[in-house]
Amino acid sequence: MIPLRRQRDYRLLWSARAVTEAGSEVSRLAVPLTAVTLLAASPIEMGVLTAAASLPFLFVGLPIGAWADRARRRRPVLVMCEIVSGTAVLTVPVAWLLGLLTVHWLIGVALVVGTCTVTFRNFTMPHLTSVVGESQRTEAIAGMQSVFSIAQLGGPGLAGLLVSVLSAPLALLVNAVTFVVSALCLRSIRAVEPERPLAPRRALRREIAEGMSALVRHRVLRALALAGMTVNLFAAAQLAVYVLYAIHVLGLPGGLVGISMMGFGAGGLVGAFVAPTVARRYGGPRVLLASVLFFPLGFLAMAAVSGPVWWCVLVIGTAEAVVGVAVVCFSVCSGAESLRETPPALIGRVNASINFLTQGALGVGGLIGGVAGELLGLRPAMWVCFAGALLTIPCLWLSPLIRQARGDGDAAEAELEAAAR
Repeated sequence: MIPLRRQRDYRLLWSARAVTEAGSEVSRLAVPLTAVTLLAASPIEMGVLTAAASLPFLFVGLPIGAWADRARRRRPVLVMCEIVSGTAVLTVPVAWLLGLLTVHWLIGVALVVGTCTVTFRNFTMPHLTSVVGESQRTEAIAGMQSVFSIAQLGGPGLAGLLVSVLSAPLALLVNAVTFVVSALCLRSIRAVEPERPLAPRRALRREIAEGMSALVRHRVLRALALAGMTVNLFAAAQLAVYVLYAIHVLGLPGGLVGISMMGFGAGGLVGAFVAPTVARRYGGPRVLLASVLFFPLGFLAMAAVSGPVWWCVLVIGTAEAVVGVAVVCFSVCSGAESLRETPPALIGRVNASINFLTQGALGVGGLIGGVAGELLGLRPAMWVCFAGALLTIPCLWLSPLIRQARGDGDAAEAELEAAAR
């Protein structure tokens, strides 16, 4: 079997994601910095801005999932998503140079890019099945997760440099270019998407209901989606006020505001590297149950830290690195479980249903964070996020994963003992 790193099409797919995510990390820092430092955004406006990128998962995620299952070719849709996103991001520096940029403009751009992101994610998982064979999909998912980690590791530093040299709005030019490069990589993939019989058209509501029903009826997938939804809800709430909190409460300089992203990226890169190995050694259910125990750590560090800048940077960076390992291990095993347990004809819709819940929670969480920061204050809002993150633990530990973990662990140990003989 040819290793994934030697498969041209997978390398192109991986590279497309890598370059886009690196550019998006620039936007994740440059956009809120633009809103806070140049447009004097309030906590409520920051909450809406954070929510705008994820609200499309709630509004259009499920219909797009049905479209992904209907579509006979998915790659052209992926390419178009990148082109539209790049064009939308490009309008920000242009509007700033013309003196037209407002918080509302940033929110509009976030909605457009968010809609493209919904479409891209819902089409990517079905498309992955035409690029990578079934036996290599867990490894492929881990490789795709490493993209996010690498971007989070290097992206904030690059963003800080670009913001310092070019200013926050002009730094977004880099993100616009990366979307174009990603589109070119995707167009270069040669793998033929298998011809599938054109399914008879049915009511869109019925097709959406089939995907959601398949997710809800599967007790393990339902628990995984609930855990992902919970952690994303409070992560978005935290992110909505993080820049304000880091600058005005912790006193971090602009170049170090992205330290949490860098720590998370470093840990995530380690997680992507070890996830396939630990999943084979201990079984996916055990990895999932262990991973979720570490989710609240980053929230706790963010809420409790105080003192000199170097100490805040050390505590936040270290905690986020640990959480990064846990989150990526969780994502890899969760994604493999979803692909394994979902019928091929429903992959797009089940994936869309999962995204609807987990990514849609980001939009709601951003609004919650903005309101909490406005009414309670910035540090109390961080403590609320920590309390909410604790709820992710019972989501999995009260699910059938407990029984599966015992069975998978015994099977993995028996397999290793047999190999040793």
